[in-house]
Amino acid sequence: MPARTVFIAGAGTEIGKTYVTAALTRRLRALGRPVRTLKPLASGVPPLGDPGFAGSDTARLLDAQDLALDEAAVEACSPWRFSAPLSPDQAAVLEGRSLDLADLVGWCRAQIAGTREGTLLIEGVGGLMSPVTETATGLDWLRALGAPALLVSGSYLGAISHALTACETLRLHAIPLLAVAVSETEGAPAPASTVAGAIARHAGAPVFSLRRGDPCPEGLAGLI
Repeated sequence: MPARTVFIAGAGTEIGKTYVTAALTRRLRALGRPVRTLKPLASGVPPLGDPGFAGSDTARLLDAQDLALDEAAVEACSPWRFSAPLSPDQAAVLEGRSLDLADLVGWCRAQIAGTREGTLLIEGVGGLMSPVTETATGLDWLRALGAPALLVSGSYLGAISHALTACETLRLHAIPLLAVAVSETEGAPAPASTVAGAIARHAGAPVFSLRRGDPCPEGLAGLI
C-alpha cells in the first residue's frame, strides 16, 4: 500500500513553508514514523557546488531527512531546480527551459506509487495560486494529485485574510484541508499564536503556530 501523501501548500510566498515542512519531517522521524519529503520545484537554488546551496530549500529538506547533500539526493528531492528566485515559469524562461504540468504531475505520481510506507510530504512552491507553468498554478498541481493539504501561513499583517482566502479556495475545489500551520514572521505586530487563534475561528480545520526555532507541535504531526 502506498504511503500517505500530504501536499504542503502556502497562503503566500516566503512565509515559511520549508521551515514548517522540515520541522514536520523531523517530528515524524522522531516519532519513529517513516517519512519521505520532496520539493519537486525549487527556485533560487544555487548549483550544488556553490556555498550558498546549503541555505536552499532543497538542502534544508535533505538535512531534515538526514540525507547527504550529493547529486543523487538533490535530484531525487528536487528534479526541477532554477537559479533565479522567481516563480518557476519565469525562472524557466530565463534558463531557456520549459515545464509542463503533465510532466510534474506524472513525476509526483510515480513517487507516490513508489513510496511504500509511512508519509510522503510534497512541498509546493510559492502561494496556492502562484504560477508553476505558463498555464497552471499551484492549485492546478494540487488538484491533479488529489492529495489533502497542509496550509502554511505567515503571521505578518494581512496573513489572516490571506490564510482564510486560501482555506476558502481549497474548500471550493473540494480539497481536504488537514490543518493550517502559522509560521512566525520576523517583526510581525502580533505573536504567531494570536494570528493562529484568529484563523482558527474561521478556517474549519485545526490551526497550529510555530515560532522559529521551536519543534513542530506533536498535535500537528498527529494529523499527518
